[in-house]
Amino acid sequence: MKYKINSEEEYRQVMDKVETYLQKATRGGGFQSLPSEEQNALQRLSLLAEAWEDNIPLMPIRQPQTLIEMIQLKMYEQKLKQKDLAALLGISATRLSEVMQGKRKVNMDLAKRLHSVLKIDAGFILEQA
Repeated sequence: MKYKINSEEEYRQVMDKVETYLQKATRGGGFQSLPSEEQNALQRLSLLAEAWEDNIPLMPIRQPQTLIEMIQLKMYEQKLKQKDLAALLGISATRLSEVMQGKRKVNMDLAKRLHSVLKIDAGFILEQA
């Protein structure tokens, strides 16, 4: 038995074996229906696959370049609608809309609120404001 998966092809082969064991266990009514050597093999293969998956680099996330993009990212992360964010920031939805559209600049008070409420880095806010 291998101790490490070294290629995508090997990973697919391991996953095919895992799938075979899982289907057999499902047909038998659960993992207990597998003989102990197959249970052990399934566990070893699962650990090999998990180690391979843990080493797959994640797709890099594009970092926000503007304050508006940063606010949009924070809204996405916190699942906030614009009106909900306006309420959290203690400003009108209209004012936030104008900021998001670039029609209004961020003043010091709003900058402080963005920092404290959304945890946007103060340096980033100052650079972008």
